[in-house]
Amino acid sequence: MAHDSPDNPDDARARRPVRGTAPDAPSRETDMGPPDLDPATASGDDEDDARLPDILEENGAVGEEPLATGHEAIERAVRLAPTSPGVYRMLNATADVLYVGKAKNVKKRLSNYARQSAPQPARILRMIAATVTVEIVSTNTETEALLLEANLIKQLRPRFNVQLRDDKSFPYILITGDHWAPQILKHRGAQTRPGRYFGPFASAGAVNRTITALQRAFLIRSCTDSFFESRSRPCLLYQIRRCAGPCTREIDFPGYTTLVREASDFLSGKSQAVKQELAGEMEKASGELEFETAALYRDRLAALSAIQSQQGINPRTVEEADVFAIHQDGGFSCVEVFFFRTGQNWGNRAYFPRAEKSYTPEEVLGSFLAQFYDDKPPPRNILLSHEIEESELLANALSIKAGHKVEVAAPKRGEKKELVTHALTNAREALGRKLADTATQGRLLDAMATTLSLPHSPKRIEVYDNSHIQGTNAVGAMIVAGPDGFVKNQYRKFNIKSEGLTPGDDYGMMREVLERRFKRLINPPEEGAKVKDDDFPQWPDLVIIDGGRGQLNAVREIFTNLGLTQVSLMSVAKGPDRDAGRETLFMPEREAIKLEPRDPVLYFIQRLRDEAHRFVIGSHRKLRKKDIREAGLQEIPGIGPSRKRALLHHFGTLKEIERASIADLGKVPGVSAESARRIFDYFHPQPG
Repeated sequence: MAHDSPDNPDDARARRPVRGTAPDAPSRETDMGPPDLDPATASGDDEDDARLPDILEENGAVGEEPLATGHEAIERAVRLAPTSPGVYRMLNATADVLYVGKAKNVKKRLSNYARQSAPQPARILRMIAATVTVEIVSTNTETEALLLEANLIKQLRPRFNVQLRDDKSFPYILITGDHWAPQILKHRGAQTRPGRYFGPFASAGAVNRTITALQRAFLIRSCTDSFFESRSRPCLLYQIRRCAGPCTREIDFPGYTTLVREASDFLSGKSQAVKQELAGEMEKASGELEFETAALYRDRLAALSAIQSQQGINPRTVEEADVFAIHQDGGFSCVEVFFFRTGQNWGNRAYFPRAEKSYTPEEVLGSFLAQFYDDKPPPRNILLSHEIEESELLANALSIKAGHKVEVAAPKRGEKKELVTHALTNAREALGRKLADTATQGRLLDAMATTLSLPHSPKRIEVYDNSHIQGTNAVGAMIVAGPDGFVKNQYRKFNIKSEGLTPGDDYGMMREVLERRFKRLINPPEEGAKVKDDDFPQWPDLVIIDGGRGQLNAVREIFTNLGLTQVSLMSVAKGPDRDAGRETLFMPEREAIKLEPRDPVLYFIQRLRDEAHRFVIGSHRKLRKKDIREAGLQEIPGIGPSRKRALLHHFGTLKEIERASIADLGKVPGVSAESARRIFDYFHPQPG
């Protein structure tokens, strides 16, 4: 998707072309604006590694009676099933969806399940035995059935389907088109802002590295429009040659437009032409003895080379393709995805779909692809490591969705085969690393169970902490860890709502958090309510809180009132002078536990506690910043209307005031050193 950036001749008022020289007096205003991320569509930048799914047990014989009941239920559905394309759902006694399937002829497909004499894999027999009813949706074509099946699997997460997990949106690079001086930034979500979008990139890190290199190569601004409009002098990015300085007209409008065009051409695949053009300008400047200008072009060429060297493989004959390779080992599957656009490698990512051991690589890959492109635009070529049964049907479905021809193939020779082989190697290595990490984490949890005398190795650990400043903006947080490390999609924050709490009452805050958390488990949603099945235990085996014996007893009382007896409880008290390695562990009806400073279990507990503290502090700061922005500067003692106007005139926005240093605040007319310190402390408090 691309939008041409509008040219505005009225704004072409710049004073001089770009040069590498800095102004005589470098500005102390070194604030460069927010990160290269569109705030309207920003999401978490952390690229969490996907968890390995729980292995689905396949043991256990299927009884004849439930199997006969399942066959009978399917036979009833066969009598009413259409002979046209459609999607069917198999449900158990509690109306949970067991399996979603599609068929060109639904009646014929269900008849295969209904035949009691037909040999079936153990997985299918267990599914039939659990089935009590079948729901059918007719579609006009088999292609529609494929798309509907993929959508329903992602929504309903059926027990017997292959499931794509950890499915995040991918970041893009956006060169905006709604300002006379376009901005370059990272973008996620709906592509509604005018401009040109380049992607997808496999990770936020890949985008950040590319944007940094593009700034060095093409000197395009990354600051927000409000920051841009408020400048009276170039910022630090101009000083270090990562921006051409259009905000203060260090470059004229035609010159900046040329830079934007070159950046767009480079991202569009015309990298060689752009490099040749820059090389020609460098030779020309050198021939005219403009060595400073020649050095600038030299640095820009070096930045472009750095981008291409970071990308690794850049295919010669493949312009646009996604490459998928699958590797199976130990009952797990890993699908490695590489993204190639405009002949450039824009990163790769590993997925670990949930599937039973009996699924073949072809079956896992085929189901994975349909779900993967359920909410993503497909490229013109999809290259696979294995031949899938319905490649032609998938290609037709994706072609209709994309509005252009999409080819799905497993190449046998040439450069495309080399790309697939490379992806397969990465899939094998990624699964090996994940299995090794999981084994290490498993040994650590086993050691923790032994050290703390837990009944078994914990599969789910929850750690709680809270944060506030003199009782204001109080927030509690829960982080979760398991056999695969931190499970960040399970993290939760709790805005403290109790009105009767005394400011700073940590016990009262913890009581509210724990009651809200565990009452949801004790009293599950009503039947029919949607419950997210994330293949991870909902009940913790161990709860950890930050504090000493007093906090432990308070939480123990809460658990007793709630009737919780199956959850182990522990508190972690900081050592003298808050030294890491000298913590004391408290558990109910046990003596205090002191571990050796180098004990791996103690180190693991420290990591859990520190992660909870990091998460709750971040949640508290976001809540406080929101309140500050809503309240404005009026809440700061000693800041009246005149100083507020002076601050906003100098910095442009409240967010830039928040980001300013004490020295920068003190430069505002009418703001004394003491007032600057007061403003800075207000925006940067120390939570308690």
